[in-house]
Amino acid sequence: MSHGKHIAVICNYELKPDRIGGMDRFFKAYNEELLQKGHKLTWFFSGGSKFDFYSGFELHLAGQQESVEASALNYIRINEGFDIVVTHFLALCTSFYKQLKSNNQPYIIAVDHNPRPLHGFPLKKRIKNKLKGRLYSNYVDCFVGVSQYTADCIIQDYGSNLTKKTKVVYNGIDTSVYSKRTDENLGKLIVASHLRESKGIQDLIEAVRILPEPVRKLLKIDIFGEGPFEKDLEKMVAAYDLQEQFSFKGSSPHLPELFRNYSYMLQPTYMECFSLSILESLAANVPVITTPVGGNQEIITHGQNGFIFQAGNIKELTELLQNVMTGELNISQDLNELIEREYNLERMVADHLKLLPCI
Repeated sequence: MSHGKHIAVICNYELKPDRIGGMDRFFKAYNEELLQKGHKLTWFFSGGSKFDFYSGFELHLAGQQESVEASALNYIRINEGFDIVVTHFLALCTSFYKQLKSNNQPYIIAVDHNPRPLHGFPLKKRIKNKLKGRLYSNYVDCFVGVSQYTADCIIQDYGSNLTKKTKVVYNGIDTSVYSKRTDENLGKLIVASHLRESKGIQDLIEAVRILPEPVRKLLKIDIFGEGPFEKDLEKMVAAYDLQEQFSFKGSSPHLPELFRNYSYMLQPTYMECFSLSILESLAANVPVITTPVGGNQEIITHGQNGFIFQAGNIKELTELLQNVMTGELNISQDLNELIEREYNLERMVADHLKLLPCI
């Protein structure tokens, strides 16, 4: 093994002390593992703040008027280049990767966490992606999808010539931090999501509105998260007089302990790659009601560890909720064993380390 590589990790991701989630724990474990192996890591994030969880990191946070890509390139112009560059949450096949490659010819790994639209990109976007693939894909040495769905999308979007250098590394979580649900807690449900329109929470509100009143009164749904669609969702809840059913809790660093208090997690999303929230919910032994988008069906099997309904089908979601609340549909088996075995943090870190040419 060759020691002493200088590795840059560039993430379009904000650091927030009130939102320490699965990716934060992955970043920390990845950093610790590579430091122990004698490598140097420099991290670039799109914003947020430095806090104790990230002690031991060499951190660079982009300014308010600066992209994380520009922040990394500015660093490279002043300092020596990197041996390896890993990117997370960045757009693929852009001129940024050409600029990265021109500095010291690093080995570049691009990890794709970006969801695709429910019905695919419009024709103009598809043509543009193919062109970007031809122009810039050669500057990336390894593409990584966080699900098989995502890996297939990379090849479909940017060209079949990427097939041999596109790999799948599933997300994983630290299962030890999740308290396990033991009681039924029927009627108490959780949403853990960024609050934007593509997450479909507006469909959930509509579905609850048309439930029969006796069933609706049994529901208590806590929504954890924040985002640009939050005010719109709150207005919907108020307009439909559903304040007794929905409570907006904001972001919380305590979700690993809170999941156990709920009977189901709801995820009516239109776009997904491979949801960490699903893994977190199952790790807490809480089944999931979600849609078949992205990589969701790579982890959720209808009737076994959750229930699937078509994205945007409010009537189907209403029927699911009613059947769950009346006991016609039920999941009683333990759900955490699969996550602990196949989607744990240790495996995720090990699989990402295998991508590095220095390991």
